[in-house]
Amino acid sequence: MDFPVWIHLGPIKLHPHFVFETLSYFVGFRLYLRFRRPGLMPASVAWSVITGAILGAALGSKILAWFYDPSILLAHVSHPLSSAAFWLEGKTIVGGLLGGLIGVEAAKKHANYHSSTGDDIVLPLIFGMAIGRIGCFLTGLRDNTYGNATMLPWGIDFGDGINRHPTQAYEFVFLVLLGWFLFILRKVPHQEGDLFKLFMIAYFVFRFVIDFIKPYPRDYFGLGSIQIACLFGLLYYFKFVPQLVRLVKKSNERGFTNAK
Repeated sequence: MDFPVWIHLGPIKLHPHFVFETLSYFVGFRLYLRFRRPGLMPASVAWSVITGAILGAALGSKILAWFYDPSILLAHVSHPLSSAAFWLEGKTIVGGLLGGLIGVEAAKKHANYHSSTGDDIVLPLIFGMAIGRIGCFLTGLRDNTYGNATMLPWGIDFGDGINRHPTQAYEFVFLVLLGWFLFILRKVPHQEGDLFKLFMIAYFVFRFVIDFIKPYPRDYFGLGSIQIACLFGLLYYFKFVPQLVRLVKKSNERGFTNAK
């Protein structure tokens, strides 16, 4: 297989990252329309929350990408006018999640709305992310989401002659399994917002662990910038862990067949 794997539609050749990122937004939006519960919050608050989520996610994904490699960041800070591509390119899912969280909480505070939100978007978000990771995999080295060299039989040569961990595929499988689990768990009695909190905790733990097998700079106390961001996210959600553990135990007591 040669990377990137271009998508051919007749005479048109499309980059896989563009195709699957666009598809992730489309599928995510369709799933949101499927799972959303009308009347959950006032329309004015809903629009404020959506705006806060979009702006926060866009800014957060960029900021964390800038801190990916401190040496590169410092070089571009010294020459900001000649570094437009650096400031415009690059984004991270973890940064988007944290930025979106901050944007939503700020919007809710501004609207004086204190109820939890997020459960309606958790499944659309998960499966949208999973679809996007297919595009990351098909893009190869240029996407910068591959893993370290490996001797495992499923290692993939993304174009540099080295068999690497297909960490994009690992994340795809993780997200599909997590989405399946939360799809079932939504039928178990729980507090509003619990599913979203469980997703965030699970994803931050996964990314913290999986990034140890990625060739990232580790200039922050031996950790990468994304791992540090994951720790901040986990610290924020730490207080909710006991109630989420009780929810998972409750689902086990009921059994998945009863939760369908």
